[in-house]
Amino acid sequence: MDSSNFLQELEMLEKRFDALSPELELTVRDPELGVEGYVVVWTTLAAVGGPLGRLGKGGTRITPSVSLEEIRTLARTMALKNAAAGLPLGGAKSGLRADPTDPLFEKRYRRFVSLVQPVLAERGGLFGGFGFDIGGSPIHALWACDELKSTRSFTGKPVELGGTDYDREGIAGYGVVVAAVATLKFREEDIKQQTVAIQGLGAMGAAIFRYILEEGGSVTWISDPRIGGTFNLTPSLLQKISASVVNLKLEQTEELLKGEKAFPLDDVLYKKVDCLFPAALQGVITKDNVPKLNTRYIFEAANNPCTEEARKLLHESGVTLVPDFIANPGGIIAAFVEMSSTVTPDENIRTRKNVQDAKKLTRERISANVETTLTISSEKNVSPVQAGKYIALKNIFRRNP
Repeated sequence: MDSSNFLQELEMLEKRFDALSPELELTVRDPELGVEGYVVVWTTLAAVGGPLGRLGKGGTRITPSVSLEEIRTLARTMALKNAAAGLPLGGAKSGLRADPTDPLFEKRYRRFVSLVQPVLAERGGLFGGFGFDIGGSPIHALWACDELKSTRSFTGKPVELGGTDYDREGIAGYGVVVAAVATLKFREEDIKQQTVAIQGLGAMGAAIFRYILEEGGSVTWISDPRIGGTFNLTPSLLQKISASVVNLKLEQTEELLKGEKAFPLDDVLYKKVDCLFPAALQGVITKDNVPKLNTRYIFEAANNPCTEEARKLLHESGVTLVPDFIANPGGIIAAFVEMSSTVTPDENIRTRKNVQDAKKLTRERISANVETTLTISSEKNVSPVQAGKYIALKNIFRRNP
């Protein structure tokens, strides 16, 4: 298939995907308690014939401003991410409009979980259950499992509940680093020789930081509002703050950085580096700031950190961009391991088998997908975004070509 025919087929697949509507879209409210939350399942076509049946899966976003439209967009992206990873799962996302620091948050969170129960897959619905996203915390797994009197509808649980310890292990960030290592290997480069910038030091950014160091690499620039801006890490400063960053102790990190020169928060995007990891919010790289970027590789760690216009411009300027649905499915891979595992909690405590299986499958799937994506990109003279979408959409429609 030449480039022209490839692009024609991709356009046809994209039109079919765009024509799909959510299979489930739910808003739940408890006005007395001040609860508002959402569940969207985009499409379960990729789950047809799979071991878990037709269900959609994704994390749970918790912010004071989350909206149904945002959850709808994220569920659509999850459909691509799950399919690109070759998982028999539809795309889904849930969201709770709340402040996790509010004194009433636990009560509101538990109420949200109880209101959503009727659409859960374990009760015959399409929604595969809750998980971690922005605003998430390990304690939420305990609350949800307690409220549901079941461990089947929350993934990323502690090992004692049969889980993968996804949040503590940073498996999503692990997957992004795997994607970076595989990309550099494809280009006959080594992570150990690269300069690196990480935007955002939440669970995702901290895990990327951790696993880059474990791969023998280094981190040159970091940025987060909770540490006071953007900072350049000399080797000695990197060693000084590493433990506090990895352990998400950002108040301690901020204290350790006192006296160091702080650059504006967004400057991390514009520093000259080999590899940029936007691991904060969506839409931070747009057509307007693309000309200010000075990097060779971008690995999308956050969900949709680059707009579609920005992705196109970056490709045209020679930047290799590995999109989120190829780079960061580690979390959903871990979720699939957890949902399909037959390991008992006691065995999981003793062996941490689900954790090891999740990391193993994450490395295997993401490494293979990156290689396939970059091979198609090179052979068809298309962007990695186009190649990745092709892989995902072919998987979604594979039983109905």
